[in-house]
Amino acid sequence: MKLQLGLPKGSLQESTISIFKQAGYDIEVRSRNYYPSIDDDEIECMLIRAQEMARYVEGGQLDCGLTGLDWIKENRADVIEMCELTYAKASFRSVKWVLAVKENSPYKTVKDLQGKTIATEVVNLTTDYLAAHGVTANVEYSWGATEVKVPDLADAIVEITETGSSLRANNLKIIDTVLETTTRFIANRKAYEDPEKRKKMEDIIMMLQSVISAVSKVCLMMNAPQANLKSILEILPCEMPTVSHLAKGDWVDVMAVMDKKELRDVLPKLKACGAKSIVELPINKIID
Repeated sequence: MKLQLGLPKGSLQESTISIFKQAGYDIEVRSRNYYPSIDDDEIECMLIRAQEMARYVEGGQLDCGLTGLDWIKENRADVIEMCELTYAKASFRSVKWVLAVKENSPYKTVKDLQGKTIATEVVNLTTDYLAAHGVTANVEYSWGATEVKVPDLADAIVEITETGSSLRANNLKIIDTVLETTTRFIANRKAYEDPEKRKKMEDIIMMLQSVISAVSKVCLMMNAPQANLKSILEILPCEMPTVSHLAKGDWVDVMAVMDKKELRDVLPKLKACGAKSIVELPINKIID
């Protein structure tokens, strides 16, 4: 059994290969080669641009692959979305396709663009969005540098943004979100019906999700007086911390998994409640 796996070439390439490596799959991309090696004899990889991935998975040239929800919709592809993987080029969060105009533009809403010209790389996505709002406009395909096309070449643009910095740098303002998108693991319908291939895809997904789930988490360990255990457990923002008795004295060891962003509020409270030897440990994977 060989699973034909499509890896996204381009903006998602480095982050995707990094997540695969953290998940235990050693992928090596050689210069000018579109067939990366992988240390799994049951997988064959191919680098394909995310924009085309859904089309090749639908057609069966690939059994499965990773691409954005945006490109699934843009290609109107008939594929199975096996899971959502929330990561982008530079972060573990969604990105957005937005409708933007010049900062001093008279256009305030999508309704104002009736009969106007919109430049974008996602023509079908934009056309469907306009239709949903009852707007007819001239949607032109943009080959790049889309931000510079307003107002001289287009009245508005639909462009992808992760932080909005590029739009602000070009004096553009967002007037609506067309689509919030994340990476998806997609499968060809015939391949999905193959028990061996489906099991292999599910195993890959489990490992990828374990890495992404761990990104925002840490493991917290501490020693606590038995008398204060109830109060300490009330402070910890997790359902099932582990509690073990220490070899000597009326003290216990407490271990809990929690969100990194909650540490700054929790740690002072734990210290005030008598916790000692508090240690923060990184987590590589979480499998529920």
